[in-house]
Amino acid sequence: MRVTRIGDAEPFSPVGHHGVGPVRLQGGEETPTSGFTVALSHYLPGGAAEEAPQVSETVYVVLSGELVMSSDGDVQALGPFDSVHFTEGTVRTVENRTHLPATMLVIRAVA
Repeated sequence: MRVTRIGDAEPFSPVGHHGVGPVRLQGGEETPTSGFTVALSHYLPGGAAEEAPQVSETVYVVLSGELVMSSDGDVQALGPFDSVHFTEGTVRTVENRTHLPATMLVIRAVA
């Protein structure tokens, strides 16, 4: 069993993200997880992930607040416990269009 305490989670800065504070919960260089990564991302009001293709299969789960996901002309607002699946190569954006922070769990297959 490998426990990651939130206070020990490794922060990182993904390219094309602004107003977003992600931390790695599992996966990455500091953990033995090999098939996937799990991150927790906090989106400030106005925070966004710019349009970009998914590097691998990814699932987003909104834990609090509201985030707007856009892909291939489809725009969806997701609230707490809503989730979305993206296949590898899918081009998407993520935006917090509200005046409150939002938190999302990101589960991504290792490419």
